Amino acid sequence: MRQRHKNPTIPPPNQPTTQKPKLSKSFIFSSTKRVFALCLAFRVVNALLVQTYFNPDEHWQALEVAHRIAFGYGHLTWEWKKGIRSYLHPVLFAVLYKVLSLLGLDTPWFMMRAPRLLQSICSSVGDLYLYKLSDVLFGNCVAKWALFAQLANWFMIFCFPRTLSNNLETVLTLIGLYHWPCIRDSSTKIPLVSRKWGLAIAALAFSIRPTSAIIWVYVGLLELFVTRDGLRFIFLEVAPIGVLVLGLTCLLDRLMYGSWVLVPLNFLKFNFLSSGGDYYGTHKWHWYFTQGFTVMLFTFLPFSVAGIIQSKQWKLSGLIAWVLGLYSVLGHKEFRFVLPVLPIALMFSGYALAKMNASDSPNAEKKGSLNIHTRCPSKMQFFIFFLLATNIPMALYMSLVHQRGTEDVMIYLSKEARNEKVESILFLMQCHATPYYSTLHHNLPMRFLDCSPSEEKGVLDESDRFMMDPVSFASEFAKNWSKPSHVVLFDSEERLLRDFLISHSYRELKRFFHSHFKVDRNLQSSVVVYVLAGQ
Repeated sequence: MRQRHKNPTIPPPNQPTTQKPKLSKSFIFSSTKRVFALCLAFRVVNALLVQTYFNPDEHWQALEVAHRIAFGYGHLTWEWKKGIRSYLHPVLFAVLYKVLSLLGLDTPWFMMRAPRLLQSICSSVGDLYLYKLSDVLFGNCVAKWALFAQLANWFMIFCFPRTLSNNLETVLTLIGLYHWPCIRDSSTKIPLVSRKWGLAIAALAFSIRPTSAIIWVYVGLLELFVTRDGLRFIFLEVAPIGVLVLGLTCLLDRLMYGSWVLVPLNFLKFNFLSSGGDYYGTHKWHWYFTQGFTVMLFTFLPFSVAGIIQSKQWKLSGLIAWVLGLYSVLGHKEFRFVLPVLPIALMFSGYALAKMNASDSPNAEKKGSLNIHTRCPSKMQFFIFFLLATNIPMALYMSLVHQRGTEDVMIYLSKEARNEKVESILFLMQCHATPYYSTLHHNLPMRFLDCSPSEEKGVLDESDRFMMDPVSFASEFAKNWSKPSHVVLFDSEERLLRDFLISHSYRELKRFFHSHFKVDRNLQSSVVVYVLAGQ
């Protein structure tokens, strides 16, 4: 059994020291409130820096639904018609929209930035709990390096401030793991109420993302294995707490849907039993191991592997393997699905960095204070520089440059609509390629190409038909259209449709940079707006 005070390499944080601490350097880590303030300040700046498009769900499954709740208009995708999404997550942003409206702050800038700023508060709570979890498992030294890894990782910077339900799931996972006794050393005594909090948070995460059951089944079985009161755990804690939280969620969904809908069951049936997610593409079984998760960790990967081996914390490393393994069974794979275990892998990076710092500091044990603020040896300076030099430019490029055109165009159209220069909009591009009413924030007629799964196999949706032959699709579509005042499309299709648009009295209005390299089928280097002549 490994205990923190027996680790000669990484001493405990409270070991006596003969050296007077430097207040200016250790002040931030002197309390969890100051650590949270640091995380919050970082994530707020982080949220303001994120100006690119990543995944449609950020807008279409959260903000678009919230906008419909708050303002009475907004598009609901097919998932909401089939009852496989809970309103619990969008309601958070609906409240925010209502507050903005009451304060008269529902302007284009606030409508785009405020949701990510709200998410930055949630994300900073997740950062704090990663720090706290690392502290109780490995000590304060590792906790500081784990927080460094969390804040410096390119994917966390790029993704964590976004309004994806996966981000809230990640935050709840970190909070929940901190409260579960089985995750800590068996010698650590924590109150029984902590486990109840862990159960409640697990149930809440499951309500928001039913696939988080993959994580909590592992943790629950681990707790059942180590606890002495298994029957009490199942019947007096898991059952009543789970029923209470899921019952309240079902009541909310009953209110919003207008009928009784069991979202977790519908979600699991569609994604697991019928493989409905495969409609949006599949990957090889090894994708998470060879591409997905390794890209997310990026240059932190070797440090995470070293930390797993050195720490011998097999419970959490087993959780990472469990999650990656089960998600690999599913055909449809995305980076965000395994986001909840990325901070855990980064915590192991923190362990490896702390141990390297300790081994390279000859006076470390004598001083009894190994932290991120002590003067780093040359090797550590190299590692820190290497991690920052590889992750920060990547994070800035992905957050500020890559795929920004689809967000910029909607902010522009929102301002034009505010000045009554837009009457209607047609999006001739892949479905859900841009934000929608949640950014435009004007109740104008808009039309995008549908991509709802068909009940009949082999039937192409509008989006696929358009991408296969843009000219033929547009010509057929124009036979029954009411001419929109504005048409939005990628330059890869605009080159093919330029003559068609000119022949229908459209002219190019504005062009927005989007990407330097290929994203989907073609290089979508810019987003183009055409306007009807006379507008």
